[in-house]
Amino acid sequence: MRIEEIEVVHLRMPLRTPFETSFGRSVTRDCLLLIVRAEGLEGYGECVADWEPGYSPETVGTEWHILREFILPAVVGIEFEQPQEFCQKVAWIRGHRMAKAGVEMALWDLYGKRHGQSLRALLGGVRNRVEVGVSVGIQETPQVLVKVVESYLNQGYRRIKLKIKPGRDIDDVLAVRQAFPTLRLQVDANSAYTLEGAQALKPLDDLNLLLIEQPLGEEDWWGHRSLQLDFRTPICLDESILSLQHARQALEIGACRVINIKAGRVGGLTEAVAIHNHCLSLAVPVWCGGMLETGVGRASNLALASLPGFTLPGDISATERYYEEDITEERFTLNPDSTIDVPERPGLGVKLDQKALKKYQVNVFSSRDLVK
Repeated sequence: MRIEEIEVVHLRMPLRTPFETSFGRSVTRDCLLLIVRAEGLEGYGECVADWEPGYSPETVGTEWHILREFILPAVVGIEFEQPQEFCQKVAWIRGHRMAKAGVEMALWDLYGKRHGQSLRALLGGVRNRVEVGVSVGIQETPQVLVKVVESYLNQGYRRIKLKIKPGRDIDDVLAVRQAFPTLRLQVDANSAYTLEGAQALKPLDDLNLLLIEQPLGEEDWWGHRSLQLDFRTPICLDESILSLQHARQALEIGACRVINIKAGRVGGLTEAVAIHNHCLSLAVPVWCGGMLETGVGRASNLALASLPGFTLPGDISATERYYEEDITEERFTLNPDSTIDVPERPGLGVKLDQKALKKYQVNVFSSRDLVK
């Protein structure tokens, strides 16, 4: 298929409720929607970079620049037989994995539509519904946190992830554990601790957690190794894992026992599947993290999480968890068993809601503008 045009749409969408992590509080969520056109078809992708560089150095501003000046000129007009070929075409561009992942997702969507296959089938998924959980941001008090968790349990979620940071960790998690003794519970620090400071988390070892996610800085692999040696609870790496190479090295040195796979963070679905396959060969559990995606990215996450190695519930959640109104016509809903159905229509299996798209659009450019 020959890529004829790529359109990039900057979106800013209001969240239903504020979402607070160790690096900040969000009331809106920015992203870039990629629309790739070829052979009369459209493929959709989502670049999950946010407005601020709290989670990643990549932002909508940096990725807008990289897409406009480098990625689009490198691929528009090019013939692709397989989506994986895109990775080689842009390998010379260092970093900017989120921008690459957005375009690659759209190519997978196009490829699936062209061949009449769902993304789940193309990736080798084995489930038609995947187990999910919900990520709960830092609340005003532990008591408020317990009430928020209870509201999600009443909605049907069976796994909860709590965001933590220094000063808002042990008391919060203990309050939730005491209120819900059998709840499948995990925590996420988003790199908020030093190795010395993380010793304050030792009481978490007695709370029967699924995992402790990314307690230390993203480059501190050796620190995570030291922490894992000292903790019974599995350490999970997120921000530290940007590639298959990183996953291999982190596991080889014992820096973690679980890996969170986000296709956007690692540069796309091709790399995400490679990390999954490596972890599966070692019997290392993986799960699919979330980046407050729209229905486009959520559909991709569901397909990815249908692969056999995703044995822990993902941070995918229902549409209504984050948005009153999404940009896709499809609304992903939670099943009674805390699962969400994986789309079965060709490609991602979603259609854009054009009215919502225009409502939340901040800016847009097309590859056609680059040659004028």
